[in-house]
Amino acid sequence: MKYNVAGIELQLIQGDIAAQEDIEAVVNAANAKLKIGGGVAGAIHRAAGPELEEACRELAPIQVGEAVITSAFELPNQYVIHTLGPIYGQDKPEAELLARCYQNSLHLGEECQLKSVAFPAISTGAFGYPIKEAAEISLNTIKEIAGELKKIRLIRFVLYSSRDFNEYKKAAEKILKK
Repeated sequence: MKYNVAGIELQLIQGDIAAQEDIEAVVNAANAKLKIGGGVAGAIHRAAGPELEEACRELAPIQVGEAVITSAFELPNQYVIHTLGPIYGQDKPEAELLARCYQNSLHLGEECQLKSVAFPAISTGAFGYPIKEAAEISLNTIKEIAGELKKIRLIRFVLYSSRDFNEYKKAAEKILKK
């Protein structure tokens, strides 16, 4: 699915975040220590190879909502933007912190003059954020800051499961079709 948000193409696809060959930077739903983990962090680290964890060592730990960037190593991308999402029910205010993940990742992409960025559904796996709320927060955040973005022309949400994809699709119809 494709949408136009302030001149930026926003795509929703079901797939693997570690297999986005036409995207400059993929976003890692990281843990605070930027180490290999489960879910998105595990998939990205396994695909990038051991050099990614080594590159992350000097940048860790990061705070909730913060974003940092590394090379992508063996991934088909140039960069990985690592962001730490909130743990639902623990990190407060969770909606603001989740929005900050997207804002800081995109601002970092702008600073690095990237044209394309792909996001997973941050915090919706082990961190327990409800997918419906997370989809609405992420899409509203993109809609709010899209006008500030001068370099980034493509933002892609890569949703692993059909359930997540369908929740994002419903949220996009509500938020982006206005």
